[in-house]
Amino acid sequence: MATRQWHGGHSSPVLCVGAAGRPEGLLASGSEGGQVTVWSQDGTILGSVALAGGDDCTGVAFSPAAPGRLYAAHGETVSVLDPRNLRGVVTAIPGAGEEEINCVAVSEDGAFVAVADDSGAVRVVDAAEGKVCRTLRRHANICSSVAFRPRRPGSLLSAGLDMQVILWSQQKTRPLWSLSLQEVAEEGDGGREHNADQLFNPPLAHCVSVASCGNVVACAAEDGGVHLMRVGAGSKLEQHGLFKAHSQGASQAHFLGFLSHPYWLATGGNDGQVLLWDLSRSPVVAPDGNAKPGAPAAHHRKAKGRTKGRATPKGRSNKAPPQGAAAKVVEGEPPKEEVEEEEPGATGNADQASNADEVPKSGPRLRFSHGDKVNWVCPVQLGGEPSLVVADQSSSLTVYSLCGL
Repeated sequence: MATRQWHGGHSSPVLCVGAAGRPEGLLASGSEGGQVTVWSQDGTILGSVALAGGDDCTGVAFSPAAPGRLYAAHGETVSVLDPRNLRGVVTAIPGAGEEEINCVAVSEDGAFVAVADDSGAVRVVDAAEGKVCRTLRRHANICSSVAFRPRRPGSLLSAGLDMQVILWSQQKTRPLWSLSLQEVAEEGDGGREHNADQLFNPPLAHCVSVASCGNVVACAAEDGGVHLMRVGAGSKLEQHGLFKAHSQGASQAHFLGFLSHPYWLATGGNDGQVLLWDLSRSPVVAPDGNAKPGAPAAHHRKAKGRTKGRATPKGRSNKAPPQGAAAKVVEGEPPKEEVEEEEPGATGNADQASNADEVPKSGPRLRFSHGDKVNWVCPVQLGGEPSLVVADQSSSLTVYSLCGL
């Protein structure tokens, strides 16, 4: 399949890539030093700007509702740019993050912008007013990723280096549920040899993505695993699955919304591999038992129906938790001004998991040996051709064609 390089947009390593959701849409990339570049679909540079302060640009996201709004995260600030006329910052939202921002996401209607930062907070910004309207605190460590759920207004997920994936309602400051990746990995291994390995290679959560159906979630983890979650009625954690995707840390996981079904997942890792998975046959995706033969073999388990009771690349996947950080979230007194006490039963729990620990038997549908650690994977249609745009430790972008699937 065709591979090509896009050069000249940056002079330092590219950390993030974003694409407008329309077939004719633009792309944007951000790099170390705060440079943002906008590209056409054929790789032509349409504009470039250096953000104030010189902080790394760690996230870029287009507004799905407003083609003239591009959000770029750098330091604790989110800058709003016009990608059609990239001459400078239209407006800036200083203090969007309490500490350095690691990820930025925009709701489907363009009304809200969410950021994940080093303090562990998820901050929601009113896009029209340019002000923080909600702070969500539960992560005990760096919050590395945040994503809005499609078709579910006001619902979003976050993932962090405390090994937690958390589902939030924008209307509440307490989580609807949280899932400990460490605990489910230990249970899936039967509590045997996996524990010692996790001391050196714990499942720090790096990237969370939601399929276009809004109910299936994927999370890439430092131990090379990809966790799958299904959100059921009442926003309950209905089912969980886990499969080994990469031999080193998995830094990226993104669903593709433009192929034959919404359960194609692209992953990238520190092993230099970029992989495309067909998860349509996964038991997590097809919980009714009608999954077709040949499904990726994964730890899968049905979550308990409980909602009440008690509950590496630079700047991205190589962020380490502070020395001595606890593996599990420790319940404590939340900040008084904005955080409510978590209701009982918010912690995702599950029944017995499979003891098998193996790479999916069917394997990835496509494998690209990229060679360098992957900073970002961006699924996009380029001139109608399904593609993956990959950023790594270099200043260039690599485009992999998915034609022929």
